[in-house]
Amino acid sequence: MSLLENVSVAKKANIYFDGKVASRSVFFADGSKQTLGVVQPGEYEFSTSQGEIMAVTSGRFEVLLPNTTTWQEFNQGTQFELSANVSFKIRNTAIAEYCCSYL
Repeated sequence: MSLLENVSVAKKANIYFDGKVASRSVFFADGSKQTLGVVQPGEYEFSTSQGEIMAVTSGRFEVLLPNTTTWQEFNQGTQFELSANVSFKIRNTAIAEYCCSYL
């Protein structure tokens, strides 16, 4: 298990899609932020306000990246990068988790 050390964690979760997606914001001493999230089975569309790296920490996602028409599979231990101000879709058939780093 990978640990995030010397951080502050927001008590209030970020809840999306009627509770099917939830994340917690994690703040580092250098001012950077990550989110740790859990996604229930389903299909969801998200938008970015800044660049992101989404790392799959458990399970698997199928992802429809911006400006593409083919879903790509990302399993535990893999990641994908997103630009600012784009939309993308994820879908999964079992609970999956992610860690999002902001660029």
